[in-house]
Amino acid sequence: MYEALLRALADGQVWMLLWHGQPGSPDAQYGNMDVGGYGYAPCVTSAQELAASGWNRAHELVTGREVAAELYRERYGLWLNPHAPGGGVGVPWLDLRRIACGLDRLPAGPLQISEPTVQMPQFYAALSQHAQHTPAVRTLCVAWVRPTLGEPFLAIGVGLYETGPHAVEAVQTMMRQAAAAAPDGLALSTVSLADEFDPVAMWMRAARPFYDRAAGQAPAPSAGSAAWPPPTPGWPQRPY
Repeated sequence: MYEALLRALADGQVWMLLWHGQPGSPDAQYGNMDVGGYGYAPCVTSAQELAASGWNRAHELVTGREVAAELYRERYGLWLNPHAPGGGVGVPWLDLRRIACGLDRLPAGPLQISEPTVQMPQFYAALSQHAQHTPAVRTLCVAWVRPTLGEPFLAIGVGLYETGPHAVEAVQTMMRQAAAAAPDGLALSTVSLADEFDPVAMWMRAARPFYDRAAGQAPAPSAGSAAWPPPTPGWPQRPY
């Protein structure tokens, strides 16, 4: 049900409630709400809901993808129809990021992230070897990710010295070569450690890399477990 709501939001429009200014003006400013310590911009989902809300200031009609791309970078969520019985529905900024980047491209949260428990020495050795021959790679991290929907997967976090097209292509080649040593049926995903909005990258940046070009290769990942976010930064409890 919630995933269907996100898809409707991605394909539709919302009426953003402006606290200051007029649509398109330099001083235009969305309203804001604080819910459980998280920031949200309020909106309504139709002209009928706008009338029902009693909002007497200006508003701005925008696409769901457009406002999602704007708000998630400020770590702001979107609150739908706050005037409605029950207080409406909040969409956290991490889900707005999924809308902006593609719901089918990013895993559904909240995510459970932990160190891998499956022993894969051949794969880690092959990945480290290929990383050593890929000069753009600085560090590699690993995490086991269980999304709310879909199958769990092994995420490989890649830290690069530079992020140009040549470096990206080199990493893709490295991963294709290393994947041949992965256990059958293992789902792999690559994460940029430089992505400040990716929850998997956030977790990895606090963990020890298993490959570090400057320090030498670290030991293979050990078994362990942790939930991310703790409990869920960016994924507050939804009121429904």
